[in-house]
Amino acid sequence: MPPRTFDKLERKDVKGEVVKVDVEVEEPRTEILETKEIEAVKVKLEEAKVIVACGRGVEKKEDIKIFEELAETLGGLVGYTRPLCEDRRWFTEWIGLSGHYVKPALYFACGISGVIQHIAGIRDSKIIVAINKDPEAPIFEIADYMIVGDIYEVVPALSAAFKKLT
Repeated sequence: MPPRTFDKLERKDVKGEVVKVDVEVEEPRTEILETKEIEAVKVKLEEAKVIVACGRGVEKKEDIKIFEELAETLGGLVGYTRPLCEDRRWFTEWIGLSGHYVKPALYFACGISGVIQHIAGIRDSKIIVAINKDPEAPIFEIADYMIVGDIYEVVPALSAAFKKLT
């Protein structure tokens, strides 16, 4: 007999009976305060070739749609900074020293000032494109391409331009 195998047990005729029991169930002593949906991601952020990341420059959670559109056009994922996740509690996972380390071929930093904790998480990116309305933003010191402008004007324009190319 091969290792880790067992003989089959012999089948025995066994009879059973169904017994009905009346049981009183007590009210639970817990209370559900809030439920949150889990966000599923197709590809791990660390494996994405293109990342469109959003920072404090994003005013409302609903505005993330414009960044999702750019990411979708480029076949990438949307990433977030810690302030959007921890401070505003919009998302659960962020890019940076205490979050995910990423190294995509193309990284868009949209409305991200560029604090050292975030830079630590993106420093191995091949190409960094920074979009910020503050010409003195620290993110520009490490960016390969810099766009000084409003993310609400620049990002939709980039999406439109890339769509024409595809």
